[in-house]
Amino acid sequence: MQTAESNIVNVPDIEPRLKHPTIFRVFDSLGPGESMIIHNDHDPRPVYYQLIGERGDVFTWEYLEQGPQWWDVRVTKKGNAGDGLIGSTNAQKPQQSSNSAVSKDNVINVPAIEPRLKHPTIFEVFDKLGSGESLVIHNDHDPKPVYYQLLGERGDVFTWQYLEQGPEVWDVRVTKKGSANSETIGQIAAKDLKKAEVFKKYGIDFCCGGKKTIKEACEEKGLDASQVERELQQTTQSSVTNGTTNYNEWNLDFLADYIVNTHHNYVRKYLPDLSMYSSKVARVHGANHPELAPINQLVETVNSELTEHMVVEENALFPLVKKIVQAKNGNGSVSKEEKDAFDAMTRDAEKEHDSVGRAMEKIRGLSKNFAIPEDACTSYKLLYTMLDEFENDLHTHIHLENNILFPKTADIKNSLA
Repeated sequence: MQTAESNIVNVPDIEPRLKHPTIFRVFDSLGPGESMIIHNDHDPRPVYYQLIGERGDVFTWEYLEQGPQWWDVRVTKKGNAGDGLIGSTNAQKPQQSSNSAVSKDNVINVPAIEPRLKHPTIFEVFDKLGSGESLVIHNDHDPKPVYYQLLGERGDVFTWQYLEQGPEVWDVRVTKKGSANSETIGQIAAKDLKKAEVFKKYGIDFCCGGKKTIKEACEEKGLDASQVERELQQTTQSSVTNGTTNYNEWNLDFLADYIVNTHHNYVRKYLPDLSMYSSKVARVHGANHPELAPINQLVETVNSELTEHMVVEENALFPLVKKIVQAKNGNGSVSKEEKDAFDAMTRDAEKEHDSVGRAMEKIRGLSKNFAIPEDACTSYKLLYTMLDEFENDLHTHIHLENNILFPKTADIKNSLA
């Protein structure tokens, strides 16, 4: 969060979808009479309307600087400790079922709604929409501030179509996009790796199986795609400014080095221990737990395949990735033979990823999701803990290559003369 002790919110430094939520968090932390300053590269007037809509007339808005390069606004919370003006968002959330301003066809008659509940009502109706479903905002002025708020807090997951544009009435149809019908799982995870936690929860393979859509993956597993999509949207709603790494924005040569230094080194550090413990535990406990023998065989398969796989990537594939990136930047060229070699190596790498991923999936199934039995010794417990952690690291490792490094490098390669 881009704030100092003086509560200055430096908006241009904040990730776009987190700008408005950050301002709201700072505002909500203010005591009566306390202020924050919004520093921005354009007029932050939409925030004024959003604050009015969601918090009510509980603040003053004072311009300190009004362009042309910078806008500074002091926002001061009104009231005193006894006014009861400081409320939580949850306390202000409307109950749609009892709101007569929302029709059964999702037409929201905004002028009929209490001011502090206007925006929360729109958001509540929007969040209940399924993919491809719409709501209509009916208002007495342009509801464009809602567009910015939706984009900031939910992301690019809707379309905005004016049906009527004044001068007395504005009607806007807002339609929720259907990611199940467009983006692949890998593309979704590439944009926001937090969404991978939802995929893991439902056993959806976002790394090796990342080329499937949500709809396709859910149909294979008999899951409700709309429920999965709702949970994916909730990860966007609950996002925080820290602790998030956006690999999708990294330079590809840097990403290649990161994969080696982080994930390849992790594999080299822990695979020998995994191999040793799986062999030991299978030998000691195999009589009572017959699943341990095939688990040990699968660990050895993973060990063999990954060890060879990483050597090829580090000595051939990743250097070629860097050469393609350098060619894009005007430092050299890439021959047709090298382009063909890149295509062949990435195809092989993805096949090897799939093989290793399936082996880990079988291990998870044989171990019943790494459930530790009552007679497990310390080595047995450690083995299952390490396997669980290893699989989590492997998912991120493969995801970074299959869904970000390889396709983005391919795009650059295809754009070269």
